[in-house]
Amino acid sequence: MSDYAISTTALTKRYGAKQALNELTLSVPVGEIFGLLGHNGAGKTTIVNILTTLLEPSSGTAVVGGHDIGTAANQVRRTIGYLPENVQFYDNLTLGENLMFFARLSGVHQPGRRIGEVLGFLDFTGHESQRMGTFSKGMRQRAGIAQAILHEPSVLFLDEPTSGLDPQGVAKLREIIIDLNTELGMTIFMNTHLLAEVTKTCTSIGILSSGTLIYQDSVAATLASFPDQDSLEDIYLHIEAGQRP
Repeated sequence: MSDYAISTTALTKRYGAKQALNELTLSVPVGEIFGLLGHNGAGKTTIVNILTTLLEPSSGTAVVGGHDIGTAANQVRRTIGYLPENVQFYDNLTLGENLMFFARLSGVHQPGRRIGEVLGFLDFTGHESQRMGTFSKGMRQRAGIAQAILHEPSVLFLDEPTSGLDPQGVAKLREIIIDLNTELGMTIFMNTHLLAEVTKTCTSIGILSSGTLIYQDSVAATLASFPDQDSLEDIYLHIEAGQRP
């Protein structure tokens, strides 16, 4: 088995004359919480869409959970979980009904038992009979994570998971992400614009600028390499400006 949960080589995406992703070569070791940083339009969501098989690359290759996204897309989908920025549910159905639908769609064995396990792990029991249309943003995010991990994926993709959450919701989601990694052993790949959360959640980071990966290292090594900077935000701005330690 590879030491890497995610590995890409020269991954490129073009939309006509526009190059959204430029020969991305990236490796994320098994067990990491990897944070991908970048300005709006840098290509972060494009990367997630390609790695989750929702979008085909123009060229290059990627392996996720030991499976090639081009030749073994179905195996990739069975290996991963995905929480989009704006998670979609059937709002007229209850949480339990939504999760049962997705569990059966994913071929989950004993779906009722598994739903109970997941909601217990997320400290979210008691909401099964509540209609999704009444859920707050934070509750929808937790329900989205429940749906994403029903089939016990080894790699979990989170696209701007804290977007729109209040401080309490951000703190709860951070706790969940860390527990998924430390207790369930999931490798987590997340796009985020909240740099303060990265230092509290992620073990490693990459910085994307206009479709090009310009930096990758552990959070600890990054902070140590820029001792004159006060925060990860300052380091990010330094790197974006083309400076290196």
